[in-house]
Amino acid sequence: MAINIKKCTFEDLGSLQGISVETFNETFSNQNSPENMKAYLDRAFNLKQLEKELSDSSSEFYFIYFNEEIAGYLKVNTEDAQSEVMGNDSLEVERIYIRKKFHKQGLGKYLINKAIEIAVQCNKEKIWLGVWEKNKNAISFYEKMKFVHTGTHSFYMGEEEQIDFIMTKQL
Repeated sequence: MAINIKKCTFEDLGSLQGISVETFNETFSNQNSPENMKAYLDRAFNLKQLEKELSDSSSEFYFIYFNEEIAGYLKVNTEDAQSEVMGNDSLEVERIYIRKKFHKQGLGKYLINKAIEIAVQCNKEKIWLGVWEKNKNAISFYEKMKFVHTGTHSFYMGEEEQIDFIMTKQL
C-alpha cells in the first residue's frame, strides 16, 4: 500500500474539478435536492473558481494518492483566504475530500497530519474546519483527531442555509 501526497498545480485543474464534483456528490447528494446540489457544484467547482483558488498564495491543495491513483485531496487556507475570520495564528482545513472507494484506508488521517505539518511550518497555533452538523461520520473522525466543537457558521447549498460546526484543534 503506497500512499503519497503531492501539491496541486495548474496542470491538475481538470483532475481537481473531477474529484471535487465526484466526492461532493458521493457525500451529499442523498441529503440535498438535485437543484441545490447543481447550484453549489456549478458555483464552487467551475474551472474559473478553482483556478482562482489555486492562484491564491494563502491557499494550497494537495492530492493524496493510494497506489498511484488519486484518492482525494486536502485544501488549506491561511490569512485572508480563511472562510471565517479566525486570525493569523490559524490554519483552516477547508476541504478533505476522499473518493468513496478509498474510504476506511486511513487517508483522512494522513491529510489531517499534512495540515498539522503545514500549520506548524507556518507557525500557526491552531487549525480549524467547518463540518456539516448532519455529517456524523466526519464529526466523529475529527473528534478522534482531537478537534473540539467551538462554534457554528452558515454554509449555503444553493438557496438552502445549512449549519456547519466549527471544530478547532490547538497545536
